[in-house]
Amino acid sequence: MTITVRSVRPLLSGLAAACVLSAGLAHAAVYSNGTATATFDTTMTIVANCIISASALDFGQAQGVLSSSVSATSALSVTCTNTTPYNVGLNAGTGAGSSTSARLMSGTGGNTSTVAYNLMQTAGGVNWGDIQGTDTKSGTGTGSAQTLTVYGVVPPQSTPQPDTYKSTITATVYF
Repeated sequence: MTITVRSVRPLLSGLAAACVLSAGLAHAAVYSNGTATATFDTTMTIVANCIISASALDFGQAQGVLSSSVSATSALSVTCTNTTPYNVGLNAGTGAGSSTSARLMSGTGGNTSTVAYNLMQTAGGVNWGDIQGTDTKSGTGTGSAQTLTVYGVVPPQSTPQPDTYKSTITATVYF
């Protein structure tokens, strides 16, 4: 009689792998008793709001005799919540003796001379002041930034002494 002995090692290693696999599954929880849910709200209230920013208006850094008009533009950026009506006003500025209808830039080097200039809502158009409903510029917010152009003109005038002339304008958005 012949007895054949085969190695049981491959069989044992396969059984060991199966035991490890089934032990891993025993730790992974599978739930089958049902489910439950809950809901919650996420909320935020948007209120009417606007923000405004402005860039400088520069009539030039090497201007000579003021025998003809000097024009320049500047930009305002207005961002208002969607559907929010607004008005943008420009005050008289810091030039000595300025009003919104007769703006002046004052000398910065200690002299008392001034340079007259105008700010308008359109090129060659109406004055841009700060009285709502009279000389402000109106619009309606879109929720995105809207650019408004400020048109400036220095009319021909007697040229004052050499200096840097300046006025600081405050732009206000009313909403």
